[in-house]
Amino acid sequence: MLRHFVLVISALVCAVDSIGAQVTTDASVGLSSTAQEEIRPRSPAVVAVASAILPGSGQALMRQKRSLVYFALEAAGVAYYVSQHREGDRERDRYRQLARSVARAEFSPDGPAGSWDYYESMEKYVASGAYDVIAGGNIDPEANEETFNGATWLLARQTYWRDPNSPPPVESAEYAAALDFYKSRAVQPDYRWSWLADPDAFRQFRRSIASSNSAFRNAEQTVSLVLANHVLSAVDAYASLRLRIRRSSDGAMAVVASVPF
Repeated sequence: MLRHFVLVISALVCAVDSIGAQVTTDASVGLSSTAQEEIRPRSPAVVAVASAILPGSGQALMRQKRSLVYFALEAAGVAYYVSQHREGDRERDRYRQLARSVARAEFSPDGPAGSWDYYESMEKYVASGAYDVIAGGNIDPEANEETFNGATWLLARQTYWRDPNSPPPVESAEYAAALDFYKSRAVQPDYRWSWLADPDAFRQFRRSIASSNSAFRNAEQTVSLVLANHVLSAVDAYASLRLRIRRSSDGAMAVVASVPF
């Protein structure tokens, strides 16, 4: 999507450039040679700040046709950002609703929404597994390593036990450290899930997450392009006012540069 947006903007820039080519213009300065008098002087700071706030406004103050390019880029960038952000929101709502109505329906359909990390884990594991396999007494971690909690308990054992398949005494520091690791990372009962009953919904869930991520990523990249348009327009406006085209008495064109120090 973002690539298509950039291609459209490139085509727009080429179209505006072709319009600007109808007047004889110094390309590095961008001022029309059909102007019969010197541009009315303005402060470089004024046109730079104007373009920084709204790209193209500084160029418009100097009656430069390429202000249309900056205006168009700004409008297209903002519109694309809004559309992609809305698309990301829609897909996020969709995969959260799938999680509640399918994966969490058996356990806690009205439980807390959960963070992004929670849904990322739900995408990678078909089931969370139980938090405490045997209710009552001490916590008995999930042993099925194909579930999220089971994989978390395996990682805890690998991290703190000399042999993950040979448990130390329950009263030992090693066992307590592994159990604390598990408690801090395992999925709690209110967040438990399972996609085992509906593989098709699981595939839809993963597609919605991918679509949401892609849309939000496009929106973030578009912000960078919009900000770059502000900076470029401001620099261009400032430089254009420092490079002026004047007509000599015999009608010849001359470029006069004024660089402040």
